[in-house]
Order: sequence, then structure tokens, then C-alpha cells
Amino acid sequence: MSLEIRTLVVGPFQTNCYLLRSDEAWWVVDCGLFPDALLRALAEAHAAPERILLTHGHVDHVGGAADVKQACPGATLCCPAGDAHMLADCQANLSGPFGLPMTAPPADELLAVGQNLDLGRTTWTVLDTSGHTPGGVSFYCPAERVVLCGDALFLDGIGRTDLPGASEKRLRENIRDNLLTLPEATAVLPGHGPATTIGRERRANPYVGDLFRPGG
Repeated sequence: MSLEIRTLVVGPFQTNCYLLRSDEAWWVVDCGLFPDALLRALAEAHAAPERILLTHGHVDHVGGAADVKQACPGATLCCPAGDAHMLADCQANLSGPFGLPMTAPPADELLAVGQNLDLGRTTWTVLDTSGHTPGGVSFYCPAERVVLCGDALFLDGIGRTDLPGASEKRLRENIRDNLLTLPEATAVLPGHGPATTIGRERRANPYVGDLFRPGG
């Protein structure tokens, strides 16, 4: 395999931050709220990430972006276009309601659904998995059979839709159309909690069982 993925659980919300490497190229996917462990891992690996990718705009995923960007000034900060406003809005990114008003730097690049991104020898497609937030996305690498899906899909769960800007209908439609249609062996690396697979969630996730119809 040409891809290495390291999972770091960071901050009080136990956010999964992912450090990806292919050949000598590195990415960070989601920074967490307090990214000390991530910064240590980057320093120990002497890694200079090309991109800092955000799956969505909630503070537990973007709160550490300023620190990571400062430590890695050459990295391109990439945010889904639909969540770009959340980076500078404490109410929208939920840091204000939690009593920790925080902002992130403006994105260097706004990500579009269907866009392809290259990390070393791997190519990743930006999938629309909005609904937990207005513009949430997932990053899918078919060659390596892995999808990083933020807070869209979890082991036995899906993202919350009782938050400002959320839509249960949109999230469920996007899970149905853009995640459950992936090959069942695809590894699902979520924004919180343990990894799973598409096949396992098709069969056992109580929130999505009614969405998947074989051959549909």
C-alpha cells in the first residue's frame, strides 16, 4: 500500500484527527480543538503537510486550525465551500454556545463536491455528505478503499441534525447516495469513535438500515 493513516484522538470532544502520508507527501484531516498531540506528531515525523483538510466547520474539528497553520505555514487550509462562513463565526461553529469563542483562519482553498485531490500516489474525491452542517464533505480514496467522513456516519450512528444549519433529510439522502453506495469493504474513518466499514453499517446501523436497498 502507498498510504499510511494515523489516527490521533484530540481535545475534550475526543475528535479523530487523521495524519495521512503517501510517499513523502502529508495531509492533516481535521485539527481538533486543542491539537497539541497532532503538533507533536508532526514535529516527530518532520512532516510538512501539503494540506490541512476540514470535513466541516464545527469547532471541535476546526478550532486548532490556527495553531496547525502557524506551525505549518506552507500547508493549504482547505474548507468545504458551504461551511466557509463558520470559520470566523463563533455562533455558527458552536464555540460561542460552548463558552469557548474561537475562530479559524480563512480558508486558502474552498473545496467543491466532485473535486479530486492528489496526495502522493493516491487520489481522493470530495463527496457531498452535508446535513450535519450546511457544507460537510467526506474524502474518498477508491484505490485504498477508505473514506474519511467527518461527522456524517459513525459506527452505529449518524451525525446530529438538531444543530443550527443542520438538515436530517439532507444528511440521510447524502449517506444513502454518497456513502452507502461505496463498496462494502470500504473503511469508514469517522470524526469521533472507532472505525467501521460501509458493509457493516449497511447491515447493522439502526439509523441507516432503511436507506440501503441492494441493487437499488
